[in-house]
Amino acid sequence: MSSSTTHTSTIGAIGAPSRRNTELALLVFAVVIPLFAYMNVGLAISGELPPGMLGYGLGLGLLAGVAHLVVRKFAPYADPLLLPLATLLNGLGLVVIWRLDQSEKLQQRPTFSEAAPNQLLYSAVGIALFVGVLLLLKDHRVLQRYTYISMVLAIVLLLLPLVPGLGMNVFGAKIWIRIGGFSIQPGEFAKIVIAVFFAGYLMVKRDALALASRRFMGLYLPRGRDLGPILVVWAMSILILVFETDLGTSLLFFGMFVVMLYVATERTSWIVFGLLMSAVGAVGVASFEPHVQVRVDAWLDPFSKAVIAETGTDQIAQSLMAFGSGGVLGSGLGQGHSDLIGFAANSDFILATYGEELGLAGIMAVLLIYGLIVERGVRTALAARDPFGKLLAVGLSGAFAIQVFVVAGGVMGLIPLTGMTMPFIAYGGSSVIANWALIGILLRISDTARRPAPSPAPNPDAEMTQVVRP
Repeated sequence: MSSSTTHTSTIGAIGAPSRRNTELALLVFAVVIPLFAYMNVGLAISGELPPGMLGYGLGLGLLAGVAHLVVRKFAPYADPLLLPLATLLNGLGLVVIWRLDQSEKLQQRPTFSEAAPNQLLYSAVGIALFVGVLLLLKDHRVLQRYTYISMVLAIVLLLLPLVPGLGMNVFGAKIWIRIGGFSIQPGEFAKIVIAVFFAGYLMVKRDALALASRRFMGLYLPRGRDLGPILVVWAMSILILVFETDLGTSLLFFGMFVVMLYVATERTSWIVFGLLMSAVGAVGVASFEPHVQVRVDAWLDPFSKAVIAETGTDQIAQSLMAFGSGGVLGSGLGQGHSDLIGFAANSDFILATYGEELGLAGIMAVLLIYGLIVERGVRTALAARDPFGKLLAVGLSGAFAIQVFVVAGGVMGLIPLTGMTMPFIAYGGSSVIANWALIGILLRISDTARRPAPSPAPNPDAEMTQVVRP
């Protein structure tokens, strides 16, 4: 047989479990638990099962089922926990938003409108985008080609709220735009786009950024000319904070870049520099920006009458009292008074409802679910076979974790309130849609990382040269 003879073999998934049945079983629990919570709220409020219980269960189950079938078909080796965890949070968020819709105090507000139907629609759009990501993004490494295009797109998204006639000033923060009858928060989508840019840039520049010129107090100090990237991102985050008075987005972007920079270079000095620069920037802006200064005052003394008069609301004080009255096990779903927080009870302060009605145990459970999503994202980064995928997965996971910390910290009084929303559980279309896209990208990276390697092709020449003993 000629040595030029070729023999092809197909790539098979030999010995590699897809874990899709595990995902399906977990999805059943992720739908049943919110359905049980929905029933509990209805019984607590009116003593009867809620009239839309069957429709809610079928709707959430249908959305979860479609997402599962797409993952089973187009990302069969993806992480089996990410989709059920996101579905569980989304379902619980819908329940609590509907519970606040039933509040007589909130219904008396002149601008009241039911938020739960809109949130269910936003969730459907988010899962549609999730499906689109898995269908169109066959390989996450394709995104590396658009590194600098992503940078330009992220800048455009961040500047849109400053465009006259397009941007909206909502309670002092310019983070919204209005298109037709819809309002959109571009920063929610910018965090994904800018993660693509950071991953592509750091993959190329990580060797130069890892070099150290000297060692000081146990830290390897970076060279002066290598400080450029972190200075640029720091300046951009400060500009966002100044012109859009958006503390949350500025902390999110700068924190995400520092985390990715540390992972790329393995230099602790970048973390130290990032913390110092964020502290300097926050203190500097708070000293002359009135909106940020008001939020700092409200954080330092939320129960002060002078602060409440200055801010025009006692939302932070009411939020802290809701957490306090919840105790360890809470008052029970539908039996709290978090509607005293007012118009932002179902968005910025929705975590206070969980704290009051589910107590410390419920809050810990919700935060644990968030922690599991971050853990699975980091595990995906560790399993990724290419440096771009590692950095992108850790960047998206870091952005998700920072957003949860910033929102939970603000509502609980740990840090000044930022105005961002908790992923999946808070009312807001931009947040839930963008975070479903984030989960879709993580699943695509996970599928590529866990997909079995091609089985080696047999060598016919080697078979022909085997010696057959009599």
